[in-house]
Amino acid sequence: MSTYLIDTHILLWVLNEDPRLSEKHREIFLSGKDIVVSAVSILEIAIKKSLGKVVVRLDIVELLRDRGVPILAVNGRHAARVEHFPLYHRDPFDRVLVAQAQIEGLQVVTEDANIRQYDILLA
Repeated sequence: MSTYLIDTHILLWVLNEDPRLSEKHREIFLSGKDIVVSAVSILEIAIKKSLGKVVVRLDIVELLRDRGVPILAVNGRHAARVEHFPLYHRDPFDRVLVAQAQIEGLQVVTEDANIRQYDILLA
């Protein structure tokens, strides 16, 4: 069974019940399948919230904990892997997600065309 790494925008779409969330990705998140959320996604959302770029009324960490969703920490191997990527994507948060997916063997749940250019498993 695959473990799914939820991209930040997919997490935001789930939290905000955004109509752009595909039924496939909604099912992956809500089905109880093996999913993880990166600490980088929580950081990215926190920054966007503080800048007024997104609205999330829920406590993300509490919600994930209540659903039993692990939060994947960033380690040195993840950080170092980013150096070797082609610049398909300049967003540092997304580049770390790609590194985590590669190193941890995770399947990424995303709609981001730039992320899809990297050598990763996709959902």
